[in-house]
This record gives sequence, structure tokens and C-alpha cells, in this order.
Amino acid sequence: MVKIRLQRFGAHKAPKYRIVAADSRSPRDGKFLEILGTYNPLTEPATVSLDADKVKAWLANGAQPTVTVKNILKANNIIEK
Repeated sequence: MVKIRLQRFGAHKAPKYRIVAADSRSPRDGKFLEILGTYNPLTEPATVSLDADKVKAWLANGAQPTVTVKNILKANNIIEK
């Protein structure tokens, strides 16, 4: 199953995340299929950059977003609330 989830990168105590499409069996920071955007929770407000067309294409193909990613997508009006 393909999941749309966060992949952590950045320094110690300075997290940044990529929003990626990845196999559900792969590790959090491991292999992924495609980068869909980035998320930086340290800025005020949190910075999100997404490729909406890629996200919608993955969702149409059956990818399941994690709870956190689903909240990010709702906040950015990519999926309905």
C-alpha cells in the first residue's frame, strides 16, 4: 500500500519534513516513490509547499495520507474538510 507521509530531514532540534509518497513497509526516512512537497513547522505560521497536481494524482491512484498529512492537505484546501 502506498502512503503519503512525512519524511524528516534537517539538523538536530531543527526538523524539516518532505511530504512523500512511499510504500507503507519502507522506513520513515528510507526509500520513497516521489517527493510531493515540504513542510517546515518551525516558522510562524508553518510553511508548506506542495505540488497539488501530484498529490491529487496519488490520491486518485489509491494512496492513503497519514493523519498529519491529511490535516496539512485539509489546511491547504487540497482535500475537502
